[in-house]
Amino acid sequence: MHISKMGVGAAVRVSVVAASLLAGASWIGQAVADPVTLTWGMWVGSDAEKAAWQHVADMVTAKYPDIKIELQTASWPDYWTKLPTLVASNQLPDIVSLQSLRTPGFASVMTPLDDMAKRDNFDVGAFDKSIIGGLSSDGHLLALPYDFGPLLVYYNADMFKKDNVPVPKEGWTEDDFKKAAKTLTHDQQYGFGIGGVDQVISWISSAGATYLKDGNLDITNDKFAAAFQDYVDLVGKDKVAPLQAASGGAQLGDMARGSFAAGNIAMVIDGPWQLINLKSSVKFTIGLAPVPAGAAGSITVTAGSGFGISQTSQHKEEAWKALQILTGPDAEQYLASQGRAFAARIADQQYWYKAAAVGVDNAEAGMNAALKGTVPYITTPNWNTVNNLFEQYEPLALSGKQTGAEVLATINKLSAQ
Repeated sequence: MHISKMGVGAAVRVSVVAASLLAGASWIGQAVADPVTLTWGMWVGSDAEKAAWQHVADMVTAKYPDIKIELQTASWPDYWTKLPTLVASNQLPDIVSLQSLRTPGFASVMTPLDDMAKRDNFDVGAFDKSIIGGLSSDGHLLALPYDFGPLLVYYNADMFKKDNVPVPKEGWTEDDFKKAAKTLTHDQQYGFGIGGVDQVISWISSAGATYLKDGNLDITNDKFAAAFQDYVDLVGKDKVAPLQAASGGAQLGDMARGSFAAGNIAMVIDGPWQLINLKSSVKFTIGLAPVPAGAAGSITVTAGSGFGISQTSQHKEEAWKALQILTGPDAEQYLASQGRAFAARIADQQYWYKAAAVGVDNAEAGMNAALKGTVPYITTPNWNTVNNLFEQYEPLALSGKQTGAEVLATINKLSAQ
């Protein structure tokens, strides 16, 4: 069959165009037919906080339209109760949120990120070194951090003003703290709210006590026992804090923070990540200060959190892309400005000061003072168990039913089983 030159050229052009269209249709069809939905487990403490996490999840899809994020949230205590169950049933989400204190306990189910970071020339050095270390185990990075920070004293500035009590500031001592707390305690109002193990560790650190020996839990030594007794005595002896026990899933720190937000107590110890929750719920002016100085000075532990990839995820590459957005500069700037994170990225910490701390008394001075006295919050692989045991047994010391030393002996024994 004879075909003219013009006919041959036309046929070739038609074939090329048709092939291109078919290839394009195949690519488009694949993109539409096979979007990836990543599950992401995260803790939240308020509607404002949940909205913030959804916002950064949407940032991932904006960058990668074929990657959707299904945000799965739980309260702080419920998250850590459910996580071991998900591990046991091989149902971990693709993206797992980790706190530095609990990272060693979940190291075996997380995907090391080192090779992917090295392959993509990802700048791990942009993050604070202490939190990179906190989210690593056996030399392997298990999560990219979004925040870190020291524990601070949150105070009700209006309550201090009303009762003519000088607001706490850098250099204040435990004696100053107790004097203020006693003055602020009257009628149905208390000066302080007791917390769990995190607050205890911060208190005993300022007293010069230690809680680890050769990497193992050591909470029965004389210095720890004395400092712990001093802490629980704020309820029974000094009577500047209300007696409360963890109940209904709420932990001691949660209950203290709730009472603070309601205007019933004047001071609590918590981290900068709580600013978003408190600013959205209180009707008074919040202030920030370093923890009061004990025998060793004003010493506080620093911790933080981040996001990693579960070993069971079927979409590790997509999850790695998502992590880089969730902890990227845009997300960090947003979370810092909302008061949800004191940014783990060093360059973005300024946004916490510029936006989140607006309207908060002594925010910059309080944070800077706290950062001066920080020490790494080093934990054991079973720290989740240690935390739960403090929640269960600390109220016995708070109520005076047992001495602090007796409670610590019980926690030490049970945590070793």
